[in-house]
Amino acid sequence: METELSEFERQMRREINTFMDNAQDTRRKAATTPPEWPSEPGDDAPKAPRSKPAGSPKTGHRVKLAVRTKHLEADTVFEHVSSSISKIEAQLEAEKAARKAGYPIIGYVIETTRL
Repeated sequence: METELSEFERQMRREINTFMDNAQDTRRKAATTPPEWPSEPGDDAPKAPRSKPAGSPKTGHRVKLAVRTKHLEADTVFEHVSSSISKIEAQLEAEKAARKAGYPIIGYVIETTRL
């Protein structure tokens, strides 16, 4: 039984040493050679579609409000994009923006979606 155990230990040491030597060679190669950058895509190469326009915020909420300028008027949808991660803060920002845009009467929140 001792011979089997000692043979197993020797075999495992060989495998570990081989693995460590390969890892050191890889590290050495990575440290001495510059990284290979992908080639520049040409104008004719199709690009992946962007999920959002370039100027849009990366986080936040899109709030849609029902707003009116007069009491007896049909509701108009007012949409505001907020960079706030809080739904309530985004709603308050949207209401302030609607009042600033000339809609004194805020009816209700139609929809709030995360960006």
